[in-house]
Amino acid sequence: MNEIIQIPSEFIEENTSFLELINELRTVFSENTTIVPMRHHHDFPNPKVDADSTLLLMPAWTPSKTAGVKIVTVSPENTQFNLPSINGSYLYLDAVKGTIKAILEAKSLTAKRTAAASALASSFLSRKDASSLLMIGTGALSTNLIKAHAAVRPIKEVFVWGRNFDKAQKISESLKEESFVTIPIKNIEDKISEVDIISSATLSKVPLILGEYLKDGQHIDLVGAYKKDMREADDVVIERGVVFVDTYQGGLKEAGDIVIPLRTGVLKEEEVQADLFELCASKKEGRKSIEEITVFKSVGHALEDLAAANYYYKKYTDE
Repeated sequence: MNEIIQIPSEFIEENTSFLELINELRTVFSENTTIVPMRHHHDFPNPKVDADSTLLLMPAWTPSKTAGVKIVTVSPENTQFNLPSINGSYLYLDAVKGTIKAILEAKSLTAKRTAAASALASSFLSRKDASSLLMIGTGALSTNLIKAHAAVRPIKEVFVWGRNFDKAQKISESLKEESFVTIPIKNIEDKISEVDIISSATLSKVPLILGEYLKDGQHIDLVGAYKKDMREADDVVIERGVVFVDTYQGGLKEAGDIVIPLRTGVLKEEEVQADLFELCASKKEGRKSIEEITVFKSVGHALEDLAAANYYYKKYTDE
């Protein structure tokens, strides 16, 4: 049996070209030949810490070509062990033989592919001349989202907001060598009505993006708030915007930004314009006018994980 390759987070962090990864996703979404079963979600008791843990399994395969499964555990009480609550690995498989070709660190892989998916959507939905970005959130995704959006649009100014201003300052400092200027801000309202793109990656249960402040022509990228009781944008954003999702399978069922408006009648399923499969295959149109406000909701998809694993495996092995 061939030796199993270990691809660490350091390699993923140092060998990502967002433009390449975005194009990898564009190809797999347009071809639509990857089989993706429903995600497995299993809660299991953890009496030692008096809290349940969760096991998530996200498989995907393209017959006789590529295959893999992301394995993630969520243990909310891990802070007492000085460990992150979310841990995971990606098993990249030989789709013909079923053997393991590589094990990739899943946190970095997930962050990169999530940011690439948002930028892929932006390539269809934001204005081509979009030059300013407001990043809401200061977690691991924020710098990735900023860089990914800048890979598809001529971004010149980035404004960063977080509940902790010090974190916003650190992110701005970490990006000082980039081709755009990054500025931390203390109030979302200071810039929300001025920028071309708003990207949000938070765990907020209360909307942070208020539709009353939006201007015509903006693109709203909603990446966080992955549970049904979480929201990053209010009803006015949904009412004023033209809504798109990464996939209908997840987008219409998993996240509060879409689920709550659907439940209350603010949004109807048939009003969701397209998903990434349709956009990448040119079956549906993205932005139709300069004045439109476009809204994209991302919840993630195992196809993206497999595409990213394939991308990094080829990089690592020079295939």
